[in-house]
Amino acid sequence: MSMNRHFVSVLVFGICLAALPRFAFADDAGSQLAAKLRAKESGSTLVRIRMQAGNQILQVQIKSRVSAGAADIVYQILFPKERKGESVLLHRSANKFSATSFSPPNTIKQLGAAEMNQALFGTDLSYEDVIDSPFAWSQQAVVGTQDIDRFPCQILESKPGKYRASSYASVKTWVDPRRMVPLQIEKYDSSGKVVRRINITRMLLDGGDSLPADLEVSGPGGSVTHITGSSIKRGLNFPETEFTEEGLKELKTASE
Repeated sequence: MSMNRHFVSVLVFGICLAALPRFAFADDAGSQLAAKLRAKESGSTLVRIRMQAGNQILQVQIKSRVSAGAADIVYQILFPKERKGESVLLHRSANKFSATSFSPPNTIKQLGAAEMNQALFGTDLSYEDVIDSPFAWSQQAVVGTQDIDRFPCQILESKPGKYRASSYASVKTWVDPRRMVPLQIEKYDSSGKVVRRINITRMLLDGGDSLPADLEVSGPGGSVTHITGSSIKRGLNFPETEFTEEGLKELKTASE
């Protein structure tokens, strides 16, 4: 999902747009569209990204494994040297979330539910943005169409429902069916104010998939984080230890 496939999923289904109307899946139910987006999130990936928030520049490695009902995601800082090894492990099981942070040489901290909306490594992404998928929420609806950068998109509105805790009252995703990717995501509070906006600024092709490669994340205070993907590997078999507290203490790069 981008280089981070968990907050920018790729939508793929076999449609020949030349033979269909302008908005090919306008009649798809919101729940069906969300299910297809969830399917694109599934799998195991190893990603490297560059995150720039103000004057802060980080090189980060992401390990993830996502299934229909669960997700494990590890973010680990590779650069700068003084922060190398800082890591966070995020876990989702059904509607429950947990997080563990690690700071070298041996500081482990458990993060509670009230802390899930805190910033990831000081960027404009929160822990919740990384681990929770709005496409798994109970309420899904197609609410309109709009062009983003001259690309016609379908707008999917997702709401968590009363049985799922979230910092957001709703999330809207603009999906381009021609390239089969989301181009924009907006997250709203209960008053309807946009809390976070994610714009995809560059795409890449990986096999038959179009994947978001570069992202621009606008935070609630007007700050912006730029995320640039540098590499991605999919379909990996990670050892179980990679997603444990002890695994956080061992920084293994893709070349190791």
